[in-house]
Amino acid sequence: MIQSVDRALRVLAVLQGARRRSLGEIASGCGLAPSTVHGLVRTLLAHGMVVQERDSGLYRLGPATLRLGNVYLDNLELRARAQPWAEDLARRTGCAVRVAVALQRDAIVVGHEPRPDGSRQMTEVGIVVPAHACAVGKALLAYGACEPADRPHRMTGETVTEPRELEAQLAAVRRTGLATEVEEAVLGECGLAAPVAAADGVIAGAIGLVVPAGEWPLPPGAPDALRHAARAVSRELGAASWPPLAEGRDEAAS
Repeated sequence: MIQSVDRALRVLAVLQGARRRSLGEIASGCGLAPSTVHGLVRTLLAHGMVVQERDSGLYRLGPATLRLGNVYLDNLELRARAQPWAEDLARRTGCAVRVAVALQRDAIVVGHEPRPDGSRQMTEVGIVVPAHACAVGKALLAYGACEPADRPHRMTGETVTEPRELEAQLAAVRRTGLATEVEEAVLGECGLAAPVAAADGVIAGAIGLVVPAGEWPLPPGAPDALRHAARAVSRELGAASWPPLAEGRDEAAS
């Protein structure tokens, strides 16, 4: 590991978790000396990865981070392959649709199709949710795409954090190909998700439905529509079967 690169990425990670921070707050968050952080921040400023506000002197993420994010999205095959299926899934179910990939212990939304009811909705692309607290994250965790958290934390009173209960849920995902979440990440929101596989059974991401709690459980046709979409995207990515093969299973449904 190259120490300077690691430290620079830690600075960006600290700024990711807050809108604005002082040099001392960045140093504390990184566990580094302020003098060391000052040099890192000046370098990141020169490349547009960090900007400093004139009035307050505080630092925040710069526009170059958005450019990198857009390049990543534009080159992400999962996003491109899933988009038409996500649009169709939203029309068929009336639900919002998320497409997510693993980011260490989290799931990050890389595609979002809003509910087709004409209501005002914010795009969710870029939202990061702890994998154990959302349906798309559980679909990733079940197949080892996400790293399990050492100490899963509660986001609401409904978040499942007890290891045995969480593992039982993940085992059910491997049996059925579907993961559920009932108000675990956000109160008033529920979700159903399925893993998306690529060639050689590698988990490329997950696709899921999101509904208000008042519309949960979903109607009987929604899980079948979700399975159909996950299977279709997986095949386009080169998967030979769906659900993906998992340890302890002899075969997968094609």
